[in-house]
Amino acid sequence: MKHLKGLFVCCLFCVIANVSFTQPKYEFRAAWIATVNNIDWPSKKGLPVVIQKLEFIRLLDGLQRAGLNAVIVQVRPATDAFYQSSFEPWSEFLSGVQGLAPFPFYDPLEFMVEEAHKRNMEFHAWLNPYRAVFDINNSSVAATHVTRVHKEWFVTYGNKKYFNPGLPEVMTYVSNVVKDILTRYDVDAIHMDDYFYPYRIPGKDFPDDAAFRKYGKGLSKDDWRRSNCDSIIRLIHETMIDTKPMVKFGISPFGVWRNKDKDPEGSDTKAGQTNYDDLYADILLWLKEGWIDYVAPQLYWEIGHPLCDYDVLLDWWAKHSFGKHVYIGHGVYRVYEKPTAAWRSTYEIPQEIKELRTYETVQGSIYYSAKNLMANPHGWADSLRNNYYRFPALVPPMPWIDNIAPQSPLITNYTENRKNNSFSVYAKAEETNESEKIKQYVLYISDDFGLLGNLPLAIVTATSTTFDYALSVAQIPAEWNQCYIAVSAVDKENNESKISNPVQLIKTNKGWAIPK
Repeated sequence: MKHLKGLFVCCLFCVIANVSFTQPKYEFRAAWIATVNNIDWPSKKGLPVVIQKLEFIRLLDGLQRAGLNAVIVQVRPATDAFYQSSFEPWSEFLSGVQGLAPFPFYDPLEFMVEEAHKRNMEFHAWLNPYRAVFDINNSSVAATHVTRVHKEWFVTYGNKKYFNPGLPEVMTYVSNVVKDILTRYDVDAIHMDDYFYPYRIPGKDFPDDAAFRKYGKGLSKDDWRRSNCDSIIRLIHETMIDTKPMVKFGISPFGVWRNKDKDPEGSDTKAGQTNYDDLYADILLWLKEGWIDYVAPQLYWEIGHPLCDYDVLLDWWAKHSFGKHVYIGHGVYRVYEKPTAAWRSTYEIPQEIKELRTYETVQGSIYYSAKNLMANPHGWADSLRNNYYRFPALVPPMPWIDNIAPQSPLITNYTENRKNNSFSVYAKAEETNESEKIKQYVLYISDDFGLLGNLPLAIVTATSTTFDYALSVAQIPAEWNQCYIAVSAVDKENNESKISNPVQLIKTNKGWAIPK
């Protein structure tokens, strides 16, 4: 909370004064935290537990300072677990040896969820559905790993082992893994990325002929493969509805569904591989059927790319949301991989944000990856903190999951603290039932009563049904002559209550005061 207050004291004057700078009240702002091969966290295998925890906390703190309100953390990178699981062994990317529990013991997933929620950040558990062994030549594989227990479920393609997506047993197994996480952890979403059937290796076909002969049922192989992906997504959706229906389900696909030359509904792009034709992931069907709640296309190409233009794809996805949320994936990592002129420019990511905000059907951004963003290339993390994410944003609610808002809080008292030159605001909220449990309070101020509730000043984690906030006089723009204050409550599904009863401060010759 101290970090939040410091941020707002510094930036409030310029933001409110510059009304031409608009920022959404609701916006999803996240980063992917990749654990496979220790890309983002932990920084290497075998770190002491205290260092693992410290690294994660520092990463979260940096992302919070940049204005993010969610993290997407890879908790099952290769049919292994960053949590205590009866299905799969501990990940080698923790200890260096698959199956070896952290010592002294802790549950990383439980720890990470708790730390994220402390910071008002959603936690999306990122699972890879089909990748089973990351590198058959070098990966540590425990004796209890499912590839050793059920060898018949797997195929080798390139240097990796994959589940065979055409087997019914595989679909059941993966859905049970999801159910296990939902049952035991307070995650806000289940998230899967673009690795369904693997990206094609030139000259090699994915070795699933035997399963196709057994289960193909007269379909072409391509249609059968797509039906396998459809089936597992639908099964996971149904499992989530039966187990914990308020948890969201999101997919982060490759940025191109299909090229227009293959399908008139496709995008005007020339991608070498696509979701539909190569990864066998029919994302549009999943959106149309309501099996997923959000899509986060990986638009890692720059604005003006000759084959896959960011602008073209942004427009295409914005027009193909089917009422679900769209969060755009930004490729910050491109700065570090032989960058083109566009990625050597300081303007690329800021311009991408400006453009996505022009679409009502696009609700936010996700950055790949967290470590790359925190390295602050071109000052982009600073730009988020000081410009694009100056004010906190509420995570957009999903009315098809839940649309019941909590009751409005009541400001019961506000008092002046002359010593600290501040005003203490006390509010009381009521939780009508368990499903409307309050997770956040939102503080608003405005010099115009009619605009009160438009832009959050602070979003504070709810630890009880009472809200206590010290509003510093320095947070009130100097040019104001009056200041209205109100509070709202937000439930776990991001539904916001109406604002509380407003209270007023007035400027006097001696400074700000409570009217008598």
